[in-house]
Amino acid sequence: MKVILKKDQGKLGTIMNVVSVKDGYARNYLFPRGIAVPATDGNLKSLAEALQISQKREEKKLKEARQLAKKIENVPCTIPARVSEEDKLFGSVGMQEIADFLKKEGFDIERSAVELEEPIKQLGVYNIKINLYKDVAAKLKVWVVKDDKS
Repeated sequence: MKVILKKDQGKLGTIMNVVSVKDGYARNYLFPRGIAVPATDGNLKSLAEALQISQKREEKKLKEARQLAKKIENVPCTIPARVSEEDKLFGSVGMQEIADFLKKEGFDIERSAVELEEPIKQLGVYNIKINLYKDVAAKLKVWVVKDDKS
């Protein structure tokens, strides 16, 4: 029997997949638990419509992420930091400081989107990767400069 999965089901398949299963498994397990529905003509048509809507939504998110990446790459990011007389930072510049800077500039970027191998502990220019969506990332140029107050 062919069924359409409504939920991810381990080795069987993922949501919106059409899979073949034994009749008893479908009637006694998948249908009562709401995991799948029979693959009738009406349900297959609904699935096709849902996939089309999902694909359009995905394309829209991808387009928005690419536009956001271009905007982020054009933002000059200067982070002042307190330094010692040997130009060594007191503390470090991490993901949170970069995310806070982007929030001040009007970008709603989570801390986890900032990809930083290790915290920045010296003055200089750094290229930081900002993950925005599945395959979309922006390169943000960060200048860590001496704070005038130190």
